[in-house]
This record gives sequence, C-alpha cells and structure tokens, in this order.
Amino acid sequence: MSDEEFDGHLQELRRGTVVLASLRLLREPGYGYGLLEQLSAAGFPTDSNTLYPLLRRLEKQGYLVSEWNTEEARPRKFYRTSDAGLRLADTLIRDVRAIAAATAALTEGER
Repeated sequence: MSDEEFDGHLQELRRGTVVLASLRLLREPGYGYGLLEQLSAAGFPTDSNTLYPLLRRLEKQGYLVSEWNTEEARPRKFYRTSDAGLRLADTLIRDVRAIAAATAALTEGER
C-alpha cells in the first residue's frame, strides 16, 4: 500500500471522529478558529480547509445552529449543537464504543 493510500484510509477514519468531536464540543457555543484549537487539544487535529466546510454542512443538515456575534471588533459566526445534533452525537458515541469493543475483540490475544 502506498503512503498516499495509507493516508487516505487514515483521513477517512478520522473524518467521522471530527464530526463527533465537533458536535460534542459545540454543546457550548464556539467559533471556527476556537474549535480548531479545541479539537487539536482534544487529540483531533484538523485543518481549517476541512473544518469550515464540515461546519457549513452540519448546519445545513440541521445538526448545528449559528448566529453572528457583531459586538466585538471582528464579527464572528458562533455555532452551537442543535437538539438533532445532540441526538446524532449520542448515537455516534454508542457506535464508536461498539466499534472499539469489536476491534478490541479482533485483536485480543495478538499482544
């Protein structure tokens, strides 16, 4: 497998985890750059070219809501997880736990 193929598989796996992490972190309103920092600190490094389209898509799908804060010198769009987004995050967490358990069972005894 080439490095490019390998990286593609890793990126595909991580994409879903960034969705979940974003939904969980945005239970408290946050803006894009701040979310990038939170994601990185939590172990989900992401670049802005991935995050901003993701935020727009999740908002369009109804999993995030947003509003502009124009009280500061630089207006910022703040995002917050909607009720539908909270339900999606809960479902994703259950699935991630099930996948982790199944993966652990597959690799048990290999150590």
